[in-house]
Amino acid sequence: MNTITRAAFIRKGSVFAVSVALLGCRHPVVSGHTPECQTTDDILGPFYRADAPIRTDMRVAGDLGAVLIVEGTVYSDDCVTPLSGALVEVWQADGTGAYDTASSDFRYRASLVSGEDGAYAFNTNLPGKYLNGSQFRPSHIHFQVTAEGHRTLVSQVYFEGDPDIAADPWASSAAAEARILTVTELDSGELLVNFDIYLVLA
Repeated sequence: MNTITRAAFIRKGSVFAVSVALLGCRHPVVSGHTPECQTTDDILGPFYRADAPIRTDMRVAGDLGAVLIVEGTVYSDDCVTPLSGALVEVWQADGTGAYDTASSDFRYRASLVSGEDGAYAFNTNLPGKYLNGSQFRPSHIHFQVTAEGHRTLVSQVYFEGDPDIAADPWASSAAAEARILTVTELDSGELLVNFDIYLVLA
């Protein structure tokens, strides 16, 4: 199958909030300090495209995949100061596992700018899966986050309950543990995840 059903994410009991503050550190010391809250990085992958349009809704009418709301806050390296004006670029596969690599529509791609409170949010459809060799990559969304005075973060988020996480070398690594997000099903039937982003000084 190229898509993950809603039941696959929600099937295991109560929903708990994901604390991104539990992330481990992977980078060497920068500016004399690497905070324990720092969001870990992940592979860029071959499908990044610059200059995606500024928008908060990436949904494509009629496409496969449940509606997914992603929200969070971008923080500086002290783990508590929100960063306004951070550029959050996101991209993902469609419900069949395919990336838009050439169209002017930039399907399932967006740029967002964090608000004065550091917050960002966007709506999309749940990403599909694609084969990586003999294994499907788990459903995921790519992030690239840039902010003045901070190191650029390249990362990915995954979703709790995805059966393909265990066989994936990136999603199953210890560094990705806190980027496997709990999915909450809203009364509307939409799915909600929270991904707070902690940058480190350049």
